[in-house]
Amino acid sequence: MATRYAALLRGINVGGSRKVPMAELRTLVEGLGHDGVRTHLQSGQAVFTAAHGDEESLAAGLSEAIGRHFGFAVDVIVRDHAYLKGIVEACPYPADELEPRQLHVMYFSAPVAPERFAGIDPRAYLPEEFRLGDRALYLYAPNGLGRSALAGQLAGPRVTKGTVATSRNWNTVLKLAELTGDRP
Repeated sequence: MATRYAALLRGINVGGSRKVPMAELRTLVEGLGHDGVRTHLQSGQAVFTAAHGDEESLAAGLSEAIGRHFGFAVDVIVRDHAYLKGIVEACPYPADELEPRQLHVMYFSAPVAPERFAGIDPRAYLPEEFRLGDRALYLYAPNGLGRSALAGQLAGPRVTKGTVATSRNWNTVLKLAELTGDRP
C-alpha cells in the first residue's frame, strides 16, 4: 500500500549557499519513482507518495540522490502522515493561542534521550521553554527563533550528536501534516 511522506531537508537555501531549487527537487524525487510530489516553500520540504520503503531508507535514498545531483551532502528526515499528524496532536503548548513564529518543532532522525539535555538549565532561558516528543522537540520561543538563546543550546552538538536534526515553524508543521494527509 502506498504511503504519503514528507521529506525535510536540513540546511538548504539558507544564506545564498547550498541551493536546491524546488522544481529540481520535485524532478529528483519523481526520478526515484515516487508519485504525487509537491514541495512546500523554499526551505526544503517535499511531499510524496511511495509504494515501498521505510522512513530511513527513503531518507537515505533521497540524501544520496541530492548529493549526486547537486554535488553536496544534505541530511534528510522522512516522516509519514500518521507521525506528522501525531506531532500536531501531541503539542504540549496552546498552539491556537500563539503566533506561529513562537512555536517550533525540531525533528530528530532518531529518539533523543532526556539525559542529553541535562546541561541545559531551563530556568535560565525563561520564558522560553522546550518539551520532548516522539523523535521531536517542541520549542516555545515567545520572541521568535531568531532571538532565541535556548534554540542555540538545543541545536548544539551535545543534544544532536549522532542524529540529524532540523527545525520547522508551527505553520510548516501544520502544512506538512495537511499535505501528507492529501492524496495526490
